[in-house]
Amino acid sequence: MSDDNSIQLNINMPPVANNAPVRMCGVKQETQLDGNVQFFDTSFEVPKPREDVKFNDVGFFVYEDRRRVAVGFNITRFLEGPSIEVNITNDNGEPAGTLTVIETGDPNFSLTMHLRDKNPTDLYHVEATLYYATPDTERKNVYTHKATFDVSKPGEQ
Repeated sequence: MSDDNSIQLNINMPPVANNAPVRMCGVKQETQLDGNVQFFDTSFEVPKPREDVKFNDVGFFVYEDRRRVAVGFNITRFLEGPSIEVNITNDNGEPAGTLTVIETGDPNFSLTMHLRDKNPTDLYHVEATLYYATPDTERKNVYTHKATFDVSKPGEQ
């Protein structure tokens, strides 16, 4: 401990090639040549209250088999973890997949969904909703994002 009451924390990290950024638990960490780790990226925004939480982006990665899609979420920083509901329908309006995430702790993550419709189409429509709910309160939707992806074009969309 120094005279100014600050605490220095040294963490032994495995070497990282070319001083590349490292992601751990959803927090970007810059590994310096001296082995120090910067846990907080000051360019991050201030965590928001429930009513200001939204999707910054929702992205898709279609797998070669055309029956799976990774859905990537980038959410504003939040004070309380929101829940997420995703519904995918094919171009005929038939349900193809659903996903529910309860009170996420990470604002940036992805999950793979399987498309289970009986009559597959090329185009799929997505509705992703951020919401808050508890056993004692009614569900309150705070943000909805709608998008379309094309399974005939595997890769990132």
